[in-house]
Amino acid sequence: MAMGSGEAEELTVGQLAARSGLSISALHFYERQGLIHSRRTSGNQRRYPRSILRRVAVIKAAHRAGIPLATVADAFELLPHDGVPTQQDWGRLSRAWRTEIDERIARLEHLRDRLDGCIACGCLSLSTCSLVNPQDRLGASGASALEP
Repeated sequence: MAMGSGEAEELTVGQLAARSGLSISALHFYERQGLIHSRRTSGNQRRYPRSILRRVAVIKAAHRAGIPLATVADAFELLPHDGVPTQQDWGRLSRAWRTEIDERIARLEHLRDRLDGCIACGCLSLSTCSLVNPQDRLGASGASALEP
């Protein structure tokens, strides 16, 4: 099947790997997770629609942003399974993930700003070192990691 530009409408797994920069095993994993889909030829070879390149790009961007694959899968459930998702579809995903990314950035900035003093103190108590040992139940007794 060829398009007017001479490019195939479908990609083999090797072509998809080359175009996306992902390994074939990563693509197979994403397919097992339901994030992308293919059809099988009569010779049982996978063929991916070219529109999968956009889904793969979103998966990669989400991964770089720390968005869990389960969250990506949930979002993809709202997109058309066949055919090309629209710019509005991608905009909805971006807006939905923006809050989560902003919250993660705020947590990381908080950690960065307190990290030097917190690790240097050595107390490991909940009252003064909640970054290092937030589940400390014995901190109220006053003993620290540096005391006998």
